[in-house]
Amino acid sequence: MTIYALSSGPGIAGISVIRVSGSATKEVISKLTNKNLPIPRIATRRKFNKINKNQLIDEGILIWFPAPQSYTGEDMAEFHVHGSKAVVEAMHMSISNIDGCRLAEPGEFTKIAFQNGKINLLEAESVADLISSETEIQRQQAVMIMSGKSSKKFNYLRDKLLKILSNVEAKIDFPEEDLPDNILRSIHQGIKSIREEIEKILDDQKIGERIREGFKIAIIGPTNAGKSSLLNYLSKREVSIVSETAGTTRDVIEAHINLDGYPVIISDTAGIRDSKDEIEKKGIKLALKSAENADLNLIVVEPKSIEIKGFLTNTLSKNAIIVVNKMDLGVNKSNSEIKKYDPIYISIKEEKNLDKLINVIKEYLKNKFISSKDIFITRQRHRFNLEQCVKNLKNFEQKKLDKDFDKAAEDLRLATRYLGMIVGKVDVEEILGSIFSDFCIGK
Repeated sequence: MTIYALSSGPGIAGISVIRVSGSATKEVISKLTNKNLPIPRIATRRKFNKINKNQLIDEGILIWFPAPQSYTGEDMAEFHVHGSKAVVEAMHMSISNIDGCRLAEPGEFTKIAFQNGKINLLEAESVADLISSETEIQRQQAVMIMSGKSSKKFNYLRDKLLKILSNVEAKIDFPEEDLPDNILRSIHQGIKSIREEIEKILDDQKIGERIREGFKIAIIGPTNAGKSSLLNYLSKREVSIVSETAGTTRDVIEAHINLDGYPVIISDTAGIRDSKDEIEKKGIKLALKSAENADLNLIVVEPKSIEIKGFLTNTLSKNAIIVVNKMDLGVNKSNSEIKKYDPIYISIKEEKNLDKLINVIKEYLKNKFISSKDIFITRQRHRFNLEQCVKNLKNFEQKKLDKDFDKAAEDLRLATRYLGMIVGKVDVEEILGSIFSDFCIGK
């Protein structure tokens, strides 16, 4: 089967790139151009015609990548044409008339590259992350994983486990032979060393996932304190409705912003107060949940009704910044109750001191994203497999090798399997669909 798709973004553009991969690629080139194959990997100017009609579609650039030296490992071609919808549709229609050609599914080019051994699963996922990256730090992380450092680390640990497993299985195959004491000591030391290395990787404060998904900031506090106005100011657009009527915000409203290269998901929430309105009560419940799951809470209050108690006191024990809004009202800011929390006094209405608040948030983000690690866990799938690997290594360490070789070997097999699933060194067909479905069509 040969697949094709628009690999550049949809819509009007100067150039559109249509990618073709599979056994019929040569035939596609021949029928669209009515010429022989161009020199491999050299941009060649060609006219592209409708098949069997000799009617010009467009004139553009053709690049031919013979297998296995291509992105997918198959015969592959790229047609660079003018980026109009009509041109792209005409190209697609012509290719579809060739036997064995069909439109690619999301992520199918990269899936084929993985299946042909051109990349591993970690690198495939980093391609998707690079395409969807919106901030500089997200781009850097995706490129770092694409470089293969994480893959090499996990493959290295897996190879060490396999060597240890071979010694344990040798005892199972030859039960009459006793393993020397130095081999037994080496097995225990090796397992302990691998387990501790993986535990260090897991002890990462989920920095990789924060970078990939976005750092979560919740704006919480009593009604009418200016939470929605703050969200609109930080996101530089009208995201949330602003009204003098208390309780306007009922649901959690999110905005994705780029704060000096840091990806942030900032949420406006319902005002915290005692309410008999069922809908508002549900909104307050969502607000509490949002605050609980946030990496940072901005507790917004106003000076005339500062009251830090109950929920707000509990929230301050976590990562939180107290923000006193509406200082343009002229209320004395030396409130003794709140002063001990080192609040930031602002006026959204007059745009006063907001730069200080933003700088404090940036500093907080900077400290959270700083890490001495060069191996990042970017997905829950990676974390789960590493945790399961550690679990099975601990099970192994608790067994007596002189009595439980069979059970101990199974623990090692499972640990090795979980580690291999991260980079795709085992049968992972069941997870491929979910991974590559997140890709865009044409990648």
